[in-house]
Amino acid sequence: MIQVTLKDGIVKEYEAGVSAADVAKDLGMGLYKAACAAKINGQVADLRTPLTENCELAILTFEQEDGKKAFWHTASHLLAQAVMRLYPDTKYTIGPAVDNGFYYDFDVKTPFTADDLAKIEKEMAKIVKEGLPLERFELDIEQAKELMKDQPYKLELIEKHASQGEKISFYRQGEFTDLCAGPHLMSVAPIKAVKLTSTTGAYWHGDSSLPMLCRVYGVAFPKASELEAYLKAVEEAKKRDHNIIGRQLKYFTTSDYIGQGLPCLMPKGAKLFQILNRYIQDKEENEYGYLMTRTPLMAKSDLYKISGHWDHYKDGMFVLGDEEKDKEVFALRPMTCPFQYQVYLAEKHSYRDLPLRYGETSTLFRNEASGEMHGLIRVRQFTISEGHLILRPDQLEEEFRNCVKLMQEVMTDIGLIDNLTYRLSKWDPNDREKYIGTPEMWDEAEGLMRNILNHIGLDYTEAVGEAAFYGPKLDVQMKNVHGKEDTLVTIQIDLMLARQFNMTYTDADNTQKYPYIIHRTSMGCYERTIALLLEKYAGALPMWLSPEQIRVLPIGDGQSEYANEVLKKLKAAGLRCTIDERNEKIGYKIREAQLEKIPYMLVIGDKEVEQGGVAVRSRKDGDKGVMPVDAFLQAALEEVRTKAK
Repeated sequence: MIQVTLKDGIVKEYEAGVSAADVAKDLGMGLYKAACAAKINGQVADLRTPLTENCELAILTFEQEDGKKAFWHTASHLLAQAVMRLYPDTKYTIGPAVDNGFYYDFDVKTPFTADDLAKIEKEMAKIVKEGLPLERFELDIEQAKELMKDQPYKLELIEKHASQGEKISFYRQGEFTDLCAGPHLMSVAPIKAVKLTSTTGAYWHGDSSLPMLCRVYGVAFPKASELEAYLKAVEEAKKRDHNIIGRQLKYFTTSDYIGQGLPCLMPKGAKLFQILNRYIQDKEENEYGYLMTRTPLMAKSDLYKISGHWDHYKDGMFVLGDEEKDKEVFALRPMTCPFQYQVYLAEKHSYRDLPLRYGETSTLFRNEASGEMHGLIRVRQFTISEGHLILRPDQLEEEFRNCVKLMQEVMTDIGLIDNLTYRLSKWDPNDREKYIGTPEMWDEAEGLMRNILNHIGLDYTEAVGEAAFYGPKLDVQMKNVHGKEDTLVTIQIDLMLARQFNMTYTDADNTQKYPYIIHRTSMGCYERTIALLLEKYAGALPMWLSPEQIRVLPIGDGQSEYANEVLKKLKAAGLRCTIDERNEKIGYKIREAQLEKIPYMLVIGDKEVEQGGVAVRSRKDGDKGVMPVDAFLQAALEEVRTKAK
């Protein structure tokens, strides 16, 4: 017998070898029918997993994130089975669950159309009605190859496992079998509502030199009502998608002549960038003691070889030249740390000089895969509020805390603080080629970060394999309107690169020591932040961030002189405002300003000229009546000063 600890610490005894599914059934048929996966001793597992020793067990339903992923993973197999029934010559590849559904990549002669997706959906519904159970089994390498002999992509994946000599797991549902580690539902029956949302091209392994596949995206739910609610939410998200409203409101544009992932900020976008940049630079310098640097956008390969980027990050860099032909090879910088280290190395330092906080508005370049780029969120050239703190070990916790504090103050001011989640990104000791340093150094760095995060009281998750190649990270995450999660801010502890560059300081005992380094951003990538702000506020930015805060609207030529005096007074106070003197009806001017999300419109007619006032229309509150110019000015300045939302 074994003891199984369940929710709320309840302990039950079962015979060794009982499956997680059997435990769910024992706890109640309602739970069993809703079960999607299990968590055994904190690890997500298939419901078929036998329990052989004392353990903690949680049954995961569609309500839990990991349960949802298992549900969607099964739906991806359902999609592949339907495709193989309808298009039996198809070569199928991989089909994972993602943050907002699932996809499967297929090698087909002709990409699927919208009509094809409708046919596939119908076939998926038929398979669900068949209620096919999923069966998990394992084969050795040669048996696996024989089973998948007609599927070249599966054979490649099997070969990848062959060197490890491990058995290969499969899942079978009816006539369809897929190479897969799971977990999966017990059968396809719970998948009551499916929608295939789109189809696009995707390179195998994301490599443009490999075949272009047809990727089909979809989403699935246990109830039709949940799918209906989801589709409504998707329509609402489209209204907030920065890639749509950012273009409509003329914040940015793109050009095929310039290239993918290289957006152009238009005047509004450039003004918002400037507002954010000035705010960050002033805050870092005046409140947190940062010293500004300005370093080159490129460097010789020599620099990146010292830092380790050449060995560990070269594929993500834009390299200028050929090492075999050219005397010097340069690369556009993917990050600023090795450049700022040269600033540190330009003079000698003692322990009394530390901490040194270097800050820079850094334009960076990363060779993102074409399928990954999206609007302003993921681009090939971007600018970040980058900084590196060089410090003594005894200063680490206080400085790290201040980096978190700075980030949280920034996120509070711009209004994104409630949308953030935190992740401790760790190294993967089973992937040694990806990282520099020793296991002891990684254990120390991760232990230091974990202790600091616990002292701060942050609620965070941990993720293996997400660290930078030189140290663990606190990744500050946020989802866009479509549910796709991206990193907005990172704060990293680095015990290694100072050794790479021989960066030292003279300690109190007159010996040379290597400093600790914190890599951090205070707001992250400006382009990504602009995208998330446009989505958060649906284009109606808070007044302090609005590129145009006020528009003065004279009704006719007779009010033009007074309207320009008002404009001049507002501008002199530092407010961003324009005047619309076109020969158009005032209703048209107001509607246009509203569509452009201008916070305030000041309408000026004869009455306002006579009274020395302005008729105030607020984007939020509508018509606020006539106010003296000075009264409006003071209220507007206070709204900006307090960064009101």
